[in-house]
Amino acid sequence: MPTWRLVHEDYAATAFDGEGARITGSRWNSEGIPMVYTAGTLSLALLEIIVHLETKNTLKYFKAIPISFSDLLVKTIQPAALPLSWNKTPPSFITKTIGDEWVRQLASAVLCVPSAVVPNEQNYLINPRHPDFKKIEIGEQVDLPADPRILKKLK
Repeated sequence: MPTWRLVHEDYAATAFDGEGARITGSRWNSEGIPMVYTAGTLSLALLEIIVHLETKNTLKYFKAIPISFSDLLVKTIQPAALPLSWNKTPPSFITKTIGDEWVRQLASAVLCVPSAVVPNEQNYLINPRHPDFKKIEIGEQVDLPADPRILKKLK
């Protein structure tokens, strides 16, 4: 199952240690909990980055990294199992608690969750401390293949 991680080139070498999410926390993890965020498609990964960009010029420094893993490594959370406010901004403690418990329990190496940006699509969270993390195939990073018109449309 191919997924994608977009990361600023300054952090590409450490893109799978979970430290960025551990330091800042995010929708599916609290501060102090390492986690790697990936998206089910390259286009979703791009949208997930765009909604968080502070300046459009930053996008040109992002690298795309493909990731593959077996379905056997994945636990899935169905959107119907989440409370109605799961995708609000800022993220609620509910989603953070779900992700934190998944990491602590070592429930799986990968957790499939709905995207808050495009709820009908999936993001894949990776637990870098799970014993099966080594079974995840991390591809070679490439320049982000984004149409330059995207930068023109961003402010």
